Amino acid sequence: MSKAISAAPPRKAPMALTEALVTRTLRTVEDAGPTPGMVYMRDADYARFRDEILASAPAGPLKLFAYGSLLWKPAGEVRGGERAVARGWHRSFCFTVQRFRGTLDQPGLMMALDRGGQCQGMVFEIAEPVAANLEALLRREMTILPAVNVPRWLRVSTEGGMSQALGFVVDPANPRYAGKLDKPAVAATLARAVGHWGSGAEYLFETIRHLDACGIRDRNLWQLQELVAQEIGRSHATI
Repeated sequence: MSKAISAAPPRKAPMALTEALVTRTLRTVEDAGPTPGMVYMRDADYARFRDEILASAPAGPLKLFAYGSLLWKPAGEVRGGERAVARGWHRSFCFTVQRFRGTLDQPGLMMALDRGGQCQGMVFEIAEPVAANLEALLRREMTILPAVNVPRWLRVSTEGGMSQALGFVVDPANPRYAGKLDKPAVAATLARAVGHWGSGAEYLFETIRHLDACGIRDRNLWQLQELVAQEIGRSHATI
């Protein structure tokens, strides 16, 4: 990415959720493949979403609002990087997964934008070829129909003013929407759930670490990592 990101201000205390604690949650999990009963997206579905997004895109470069794993694993190629705020939305571990960072026996939770509050993140430009990079992004973020994590144009504010950027928000009508869970319940799940992509604790740790590199501190995630660290201490024996 071409634009340097300013360092975060010094913290008063380090994260309670350390790499050593995250390592306790990791184990080798074979990908069980498609979850029974789920309808998986096909090439035609991805092409339809891609074309609808391109047709509705504002003039100029196609922008992406990154607030979680897209900060470090955007799938398609992106460039630039500018801090931004999406008002009316907040980060939330609000939908369940039985694959990737969870299993049928121990479902995990993934993060999306849910209604209310505001979210600080980063805006990137989707690089050329835009259609191919956009489809790669969709294939990473969306796997099942009806989609629980849906693309939407968001109004975001940066130092340069207001603009529209593509973000992924949760569909509260989707059966996989978990609702507004309290932090102890979320922490208990993140401390235990693991799939072939890794654990929920690892996902939280990496999100906070990369937000920190962008100079962003999310108070709710900071509180959550302390609870996850406590849960890991209780549920995983020290080796």
